[in-house]
Amino acid sequence: MGAEKMEMEDQDSTLMEKGRKPPAPKPPNKYETLFQPCLAEIVGTMFFVFVGCVSVIENVPAAGRLQPALVHGLAVAVMVAVMDNISGSHFNPPFTIAIYLCGGIELMLVGPYLVSQLIGGVLGAGMAKMMTPADRYLNATGAAFDILKSESQLSGAIFGEVAMTCLITMVVLLVAVNSKTKTPLAPFLVGCTVIINVLAG
Repeated sequence: MGAEKMEMEDQDSTLMEKGRKPPAPKPPNKYETLFQPCLAEIVGTMFFVFVGCVSVIENVPAAGRLQPALVHGLAVAVMVAVMDNISGSHFNPPFTIAIYLCGGIELMLVGPYLVSQLIGGVLGAGMAKMMTPADRYLNATGAAFDILKSESQLSGAIFGEVAMTCLITMVVLLVAVNSKTKTPLAPFLVGCTVIINVLAG
């Protein structure tokens, strides 16, 4: 009888547990919805700009574009992978604007994200200046300063910048925002696109 009574009590407690509604999840607080994502954007942009600048400043002529291309691509892949679930890993104003226009971010976050990215970029450049010798930092003339030799090349360079920005923005939207094409390989694909762009131009 005692065993049967215990079994009945167990069944009653199980039925009561099944009938209970699960506790409602806590609504996200301001830290999780605003401050944490903005901090992630600052940190991610800062380290991306830092390692990118250092790769250009310390680049040896024999390596050509390969060293900056690999460093930029791998850095963005790592940062996107580790910060994606916190801020979405934008790290670039055009990406934030494009993602907002496609419905991937709320309007209230656009302004704070843009400010955070600018702050992160300045901090990253400052870190690169602190790390590298002064003569190398002052003599680092990469990108447009080294490639453009005359004003006649300016239109082609602007077109290249626009086209390559459109390419990587399209990749970001397709692999990280669009529900039909979103993939866990987003960090790898975005990093590869950065490498392709740097090597191409």
